[in-house]
Amino acid sequence: MAVEEPLEIRVETLEAGRRVSRSVSVTMRTPGHDFELAAGFLFAEGILRFRDQVREIAYCSAEEPQEYNLVSVRLREGVVLDPGLLSRNFYTSSSCGVCGKASLEAVEIKGCEPLVSGALRLEGDLVARLPEVLRGGQAAFQRTGGIHAAGLFDAGGGLRTLREDVGRHNAVDKVVGHALLEGETPLHERVLVVSGRTSFEIMQKALVAGIPVVVAVGAPSSLAVDMARRFNMTLVGFARGAVFNVYAGGERILDWEGVDG
Repeated sequence: MAVEEPLEIRVETLEAGRRVSRSVSVTMRTPGHDFELAAGFLFAEGILRFRDQVREIAYCSAEEPQEYNLVSVRLREGVVLDPGLLSRNFYTSSSCGVCGKASLEAVEIKGCEPLVSGALRLEGDLVARLPEVLRGGQAAFQRTGGIHAAGLFDAGGGLRTLREDVGRHNAVDKVVGHALLEGETPLHERVLVVSGRTSFEIMQKALVAGIPVVVAVGAPSSLAVDMARRFNMTLVGFARGAVFNVYAGGERILDWEGVDG
């Protein structure tokens, strides 16, 4: 069976010469790559913007009864954060992600802008193959049949990072967090592939990371499509076998048949 356990994410800042730790989020996740998950979540929510803001990420004290379910992101001296962001007290479930986030206006308020078209172009047959490549790397899925995956691919279809989790949004946070900690963001030349459906939240995480193309095995929600169109993102759904649907941003895909939307 796929493991599901809670993870509490804390942010530690230096204020008036002393360290202050705040609990920011509790998410239900599959243990593994927890530091990437914490970094990716904080990045997607606008709490972190750059890798250099982070001094270290560590599990909390061994004196805590849930030591490996508590992650502290310790920020460098001089990093000033919006206290409103730190006090939102997110709760995320493995099924739906952050509760209560449901508007494009909320994304625009955070300062996100439409992505530029750029030079990224993908052959249609390459897009169709990406979910199969993702599936081939899903070791936990092979064992359990009950876990999601997210993968970052380059323009040539090469798989750069793959992470699995019971929560599809957690899997995305893990691959984005990995890129952030490696100093690779923004990800203007990457493609995000997810094993399930595409929600508003997954599109928001991709937008913040600068990912212009999202490919999903399942269906998108109406709000995911609206968001892709408003922010100049390419959204592909039902990518199975040799076929797929393009819901937005078809100009980034070459040699595909059909009409946007």
